[in-house]
Amino acid sequence: MKPINLEEIQRLYQTAHFIRHLGMRLVDAGEGWCETEIEIGERHQQQDGFIHAGVQATMADHSAGTAAATLIRPGQYVLTVEFKINLLRPAQGERLRCRAQVLKPGKSLSVVESELYTQKLVSKATVTLAVLDKALD
Repeated sequence: MKPINLEEIQRLYQTAHFIRHLGMRLVDAGEGWCETEIEIGERHQQQDGFIHAGVQATMADHSAGTAAATLIRPGQYVLTVEFKINLLRPAQGERLRCRAQVLKPGKSLSVVESELYTQKLVSKATVTLAVLDKALD
């Protein structure tokens, strides 16, 4: 397995404009997993003051992609092909954290689970990502 290059993975957060706009940041990553967080402000909230489901879905998806990216070869990338999220309770708090873990790595598809927390588990997603070769685009 290749060693994890945190600087290379961090670029996934700096070059993704929407992720940067949300203020999502990589906290840590290892082989097949990552942890991310967002400091919650008004822009992340829906009309009743809870963290918007779209913010949670984006965080779950991008974190899953990051976890899967720790296991691919140079010259490859991952792209979400299927996504399911369960919103378990209204999410509120000053910080939203996510831990994404690869459940099944594969040569063409990987399955990743993302769990999002404030003080408690607020949502859980299962994300399937295609593993693609950049040269074949």
